[in-house]
Amino acid sequence: MENILKISQIEKYYGNRSSLTKAIDNISFEVEKGEFVAIMGASGSGKTTLLNVISTIDKVTSGHIYVAGEDITKLKGNNLNKFRREELGFIFQDFNLLDTLTAYENIALALSIQNKDAKEIDKKIKKVAEDLDIKNILKKYPYQMSGGQKQRVASARAIITDPKLVLADEPTGALDSKSSKMLLERFNYLNKELKTTILMVTHDAFTASYASRVIFIKDGKIFNEINRGNGSRKEFFDSIINVVTLLGGDLNDAL
Repeated sequence: MENILKISQIEKYYGNRSSLTKAIDNISFEVEKGEFVAIMGASGSGKTTLLNVISTIDKVTSGHIYVAGEDITKLKGNNLNKFRREELGFIFQDFNLLDTLTAYENIALALSIQNKDAKEIDKKIKKVAEDLDIKNILKKYPYQMSGGQKQRVASARAIITDPKLVLADEPTGALDSKSSKMLLERFNYLNKELKTTILMVTHDAFTASYASRVIFIKDGKIFNEINRGNGSRKEFFDSIINVVTLLGGDLNDAL
């Protein structure tokens, strides 16, 4: 299998000599093409910092991050901007949709920046709208949509450019349980049917149970890792809860 993401001995420090915090402590792992991987950990565990350095929002102190074989820790300026624009898709907890644009226009924006032809943009949007079941809201503005609809539009925007890797930061955090389940089922569709590679940070065991693998972070280090294998999602959920219990702290943080 092809490695889409390779994390090699990364560390991340914050602060100065008098007050130094080690947010990531020598983490290494790989994500293969077509995998759906969840990162779990309590607040302050380092999971958000990990996502930030993978997404190039932040820089590692040491170590290397490879996406499709390219060392992104060495990218700068226009090359870094081009990489973000073309190789990564982002799904945020608060959707980050532009209020003055319709769903169609929000999704089209990523392709417009790449100077794609209008006919090609229209064709791709219609396809992704069908995949995510949002055809009926393409003309609506964000204020006219439910939370679940906004998040599916945000997901469409993330995958419209055919990125190598989709990064999701607490994608169900602002959704009710029904909308969360609908979104996660669409994630499964994107992953299994469209072979989209997804790396998702979450504190929620139910959300994580939709992934094929869960990596647990504690105190900036990998604490454990479990694979779903051929088991049911319910069985995987129970396994996740068992590890969360071992992690300690407030169990409610992970439920």
